[in-house]
Amino acid sequence: METQRFGRHRKIMPFEPEAAGSVEALREASRHKAASLNQHVLGYGAQAEAEWQAAGIAAPDLAAMRKYRLDRIRSELKRRGYAGALLYDPVNIRYATDSTNMQLWVAHNPTRHCFVAADGPVVLFDYFSCEHLSDHSGVVDEVRPSVSWMYLYSGELTPLKVRRWAAGIADLVAQHGGGNRRIAVDHINPEGAEELARLGVSIGNGEAVMESARLIKSPDEILAMRRSIVACEAAMGEMERALEPGISENELWAELHRGNIARGGEWIETRLLSSGPRTNPWFQECSSRVIEAGDLVAFDTDLIGPYGFCADLSRTWLCGDGKPSNEQRDLFRIAADQIAHNTELMRPGISFRELVKRAAVPPGDCFPTRYGVLYHGVGLADEYPTLPHASDWTEDTPDGVLEAGMVLCVESYIGRLGGREGVKIEEQILITETGNQQLSSYPLDERLLG
Repeated sequence: METQRFGRHRKIMPFEPEAAGSVEALREASRHKAASLNQHVLGYGAQAEAEWQAAGIAAPDLAAMRKYRLDRIRSELKRRGYAGALLYDPVNIRYATDSTNMQLWVAHNPTRHCFVAADGPVVLFDYFSCEHLSDHSGVVDEVRPSVSWMYLYSGELTPLKVRRWAAGIADLVAQHGGGNRRIAVDHINPEGAEELARLGVSIGNGEAVMESARLIKSPDEILAMRRSIVACEAAMGEMERALEPGISENELWAELHRGNIARGGEWIETRLLSSGPRTNPWFQECSSRVIEAGDLVAFDTDLIGPYGFCADLSRTWLCGDGKPSNEQRDLFRIAADQIAHNTELMRPGISFRELVKRAAVPPGDCFPTRYGVLYHGVGLADEYPTLPHASDWTEDTPDGVLEAGMVLCVESYIGRLGGREGVKIEEQILITETGNQQLSSYPLDERLLG
């Protein structure tokens, strides 16, 4: 029988399946090849490694980090009386498995989820033919094809798919729950909750489980976070060198993206860069505006870098070679002093309420434009807790205590109500056994410091 050809010259298959082995053997070989070439296996490249070596930051023990995270999740599940956790948030899946797959896409297309048994396996339900993406992790026990019941895939037949999906989850709970049919879920639509309830599975707040688990970082997580910050700050340096009159905000912002991706980073959560009159009030997304000499340029990185860790830093620079105005220096000094004072307060044992009561706040003419929070947690993304100004504290604001191993960002935005410009500064701070340590180190603009 003549071999079928593609076009005039190429075969559809460059080998005969009978000679290469069974289809299953070929699938296994293909998975092994793909797993060996996974981005997490290949690492972050010579540029990033050289920068980390120059900064003196050792490589994290990823196997130990993954075990630590899984132990944290299971401990929290048991403490709250759950048989397991069903996770859809890609950041939570990253924490549980240290595997990734189209992180931004799956954040709004629920096609990937993970079941973590309190006593039992970690089962990852992944996108079609993606088993190789978690083979490196050492903590995923089984990969199954996901049953996605989003409307994109199931249309008006969604109820049928929901029943098939829920049957698989209920079966895992029955097998590994030891009679406990209560699970924690981070995100779920009403149809899923209703079908699980019909099958006798009750659900609780998975966000509470995961935020509590992620709260205290291990030494290896801190090493990974330090490396992410070094990569972010290297990209910031490239960004600052590109800042010249005539560049647009979008062009300047693209430098941060380029530097992050070149070092193996993953994405940037926001578009918070503005210049000149667009810096007041805060929260303008970057635009096509052309930056002029003498403009303040303020930005917030919100960067998810290497190892999936967030580097959440803010800086304000003066564009051009001129001198800042007295108003620009005054705003910058207020912001820098607020950051310094509020960082000094951060230590283990202080309550959230006490911390914000003692915090420095913007002066009266800048207070109406204040940043929304004084502090917030940070890890694989912005995390619990979020601490508002004392005047914004309400009866439903949670209190707590700073603990060693927590990492928080301290925030300041200073711009006068009705003023032309504003200043944004933010630092990333580790709570230690004796106080705190600043993880971010990118220098402030000396000209604005005066």
